[in-house]
Order: sequence, then structure tokens, then C-alpha cells
Amino acid sequence: MKLKLEDSTLFTKSIELMSELVLEVRVKLSEFGLSVVAIDPGNISMVSLKIPKSAFKEFESGEEVLGINLEQFKKILRRCGKTSSLILEKKENNLEIKIEDKIKRTFNLNLIEVEREDKEFPEHLEFSSKVTINSPDLIDAIEDSLVVSDACSFIIEEKKFIIEAKETNSSKTEFSTDEVEIEAEDCRSRYSLEYLQKFTKAGKSFPKTILKFSEDHPLRIDFISEHLSLSFLLAPRVETED
Repeated sequence: MKLKLEDSTLFTKSIELMSELVLEVRVKLSEFGLSVVAIDPGNISMVSLKIPKSAFKEFESGEEVLGINLEQFKKILRRCGKTSSLILEKKENNLEIKIEDKIKRTFNLNLIEVEREDKEFPEHLEFSSKVTINSPDLIDAIEDSLVVSDACSFIIEEKKFIIEAKETNSSKTEFSTDEVEIEAEDCRSRYSLEYLQKFTKAGKSFPKTILKFSEDHPLRIDFISEHLSLSFLLAPRVETED
């Protein structure tokens, strides 16, 4: 098995984000390319990373599963520079990681057994609302909500997308169709800001964020580039708002 990425920036960022949710993952290699699906220990969120074979400068692998400690992997990937190439090669029970630019560096990461049944990201879920928003605007709205609460509501109302947080104090951010793309029915659903803050960190690397949700329904967040897709699923908060 040997993989080579000429630009590892988005891959490195994606691994960093995943490491905030799960400690260990099963990395799958197939004819499609590379994929990871994982559920956080609280069973509140799910994450999916997909990189097609075409994104790699080299892709030499059959069906393969690699058990990886994300915390250790993340630390190595952080040594990549903006112009570094990344080469991953399995050697016995180790993953050899080469970072190449002006100089060549080699790390070895011990592969592990991840005792967890394989999960598929639920592509079949249907949503009544889809909002495409500039990532910096979403990040700001989430940060505003965190000032007053630990959860916020995503609301579609009168052709507007609203992010609202209410406890003793409140915050409210409204987006019209001038600022966001809305394909939606009126609905409302509430989500944990702790998780949303982690997910939306990806917005610093992806200019657009796609949100899909329905009334009291899980939220799907998609970040998509030419060569990589990173998706999150988040269970709703069902308690009654005051």
C-alpha cells in the first residue's frame, strides 16, 4: 500500500477536526479511494471523510483497513508545510509517513486494532431544508450564540434562515436570500453549540458550508472541495425551549 498527496493541507485539517470527536478510527482504502466514518463516544455526532482515488498523485492499494490513533497521527501531520508532499506506506504493522519538500522526513506510526463495528454514513436521510452559507458568516453566528447559551436553534421562517440562542440572555442572527442560498420549508431544530463549534472550524479551510435539517431532526453539515468531502451529522436537542 502506497499513497501520495501533493497537497496535504485539507487532509491534515480534516484529521485534526476528526480527532476532536474520536480517538481511534478505521481508515478504509478501496477502488474509490480513502474513506473514514466514525461516531463520537456519546453517540451524538458522526463524521465522514472521503478522498477519491483521483485526488492522489499515487494510489497503490487494494481493499485495506488501517487502525489509526488520530491524536498521534495528527501530531505527525502537523509537521507538513504548505508545499509539502505526503506519502503514506504500510510496512508490516506500521504506517510509514514521509513528508517531502526541500528536505525529506520520515515518521513511523504504529497501527492498532480498532474494536468497533464498521458504520456507514446515512446517505439516505431526507431533509426539508438546505442552506448554503459563507463559512465565515456561520462561524460568527455560532460564536454569537455561544455568548448566551450552550445550544442554538436553526430556523427557516418567511424565507429567512435564523440562528437563535435563548436562555437568560439571547442572540439572533438572520440571513435573507441575499446572503445565503435557501431551499427550504419552514422548520425549527435545536443543536448543541459545543459540537457546532467543533464542526464549523472546517469553515476556515472551506469557503462554503452546506446545512441540511428538518423539524427536530438531525443536522447534516457538508464541506466539499474538488478533491475531498468532509461531512458531519448531529443529533438534535429535544428539550423544550422557554
